[in-house]
Amino acid sequence: MKKLSVSVFLVLLYAGLANPVMAEDPPSPPANTPARVPAAKGPSLTLAVEAAKVAVEACAADGAQTVAASVVDSAGVLKALLAADGTSPRGVSSSTVKAQTALQYKKSTSALFEQAKTDKAFADAVAANPNINGRPGGILIKVGDEIIGAIGVGGGRTDEPCAIAGLQKIHDRLAQ
Repeated sequence: MKKLSVSVFLVLLYAGLANPVMAEDPPSPPANTPARVPAAKGPSLTLAVEAAKVAVEACAADGAQTVAASVVDSAGVLKALLAADGTSPRGVSSSTVKAQTALQYKKSTSALFEQAKTDKAFADAVAANPNINGRPGGILIKVGDEIIGAIGVGGGRTDEPCAIAGLQKIHDRLAQ
């Protein structure tokens, strides 16, 4: 009889049923551990850097040697920022704020610039907020109809065409 009990115990042990540690549920993470937030949609780091580089180069080819280009993901997180040699801090800041502004309003900053010409309340609100830049140079990055980020260029005379050049370079390789 003892042999049978030992045999049954060994079978249960082998199956993991007799081991109290294995039979328990896995431990829960500590209560103060924040939940992992899923990554925002946006261009990959490689594509973000490439778009910013092309935007800076496009402006340089047009005579604007001191511009910056910023790419943000759908949560407004800065993915890439490139500044040409000699770019002012204002140009760097402008590029990032333009990208974030386009994302916030879900339209290009040139469209916002036009809106401000006819909507005084909007123009006043934009002027009063240093975190909004309604000058042309910020455009959305979309896959189909979904906004996945934005590109902003600052520091030049014609920033929007440079941002468009950056987007055009990567557009066909954005994830569907």
